[in-house]
Amino acid sequence: MNLRFANGIVALMLAGILTSAATVPAHSQNRSTRNAPAPNAPAPTLPAPAVPAPPPVSATPIPNSLELSKLVWSIMAAVDHANISGNYSVLRDISAPGFQANNDSATLAQIFASLRQSRIDLSNTLLLTPTFTATPRIQNGVIQLQGFFGLRPTAINFNLLFQWINGKWRLFGVSINERSLEPIQPVNSPPSVRTR
Repeated sequence: MNLRFANGIVALMLAGILTSAATVPAHSQNRSTRNAPAPNAPAPTLPAPAVPAPPPVSATPIPNSLELSKLVWSIMAAVDHANISGNYSVLRDISAPGFQANNDSATLAQIFASLRQSRIDLSNTLLLTPTFTATPRIQNGVIQLQGFFGLRPTAINFNLLFQWINGKWRLFGVSINERSLEPIQPVNSPPSVRTR
């Protein structure tokens, strides 16, 4: 056998192997290729990983002392701005729906007329922590805050109601007036001793 013949046989053998590999019947193919999706088929979608649901918002959360002070300060600032501008629409807009239904801007202007005419600067209350004269309490989704700001010479007395609406405390009732500081006693304070 000469070398040239041997090379021809090897070439024919290689051509036969390649041809037979290309025509292997489907039943003899590897199982992993048999179950593979067709090249143009869409890739299977995997379910999204489960995301834990956020904890439910409490129906009526109990505010801490800073949050209580912020509620009072926010109303003092809103009433002060309304008294200065004569426009009570913002105070009304930040209030609970029940408050809005019972008080239009003109009604609020009448309610705060005497406070406005006294020209008391309510912005000074923002410099002090409110003193509560009654323990804040929540009933039926409404919290009542009663107390004063010990400004000199005239204290500012407040009685505020807030209703829990859509995750926020919103103004539900308001009474702000000036009052002498002497008869007001803070919560849990020892009784004052008077000497004659």
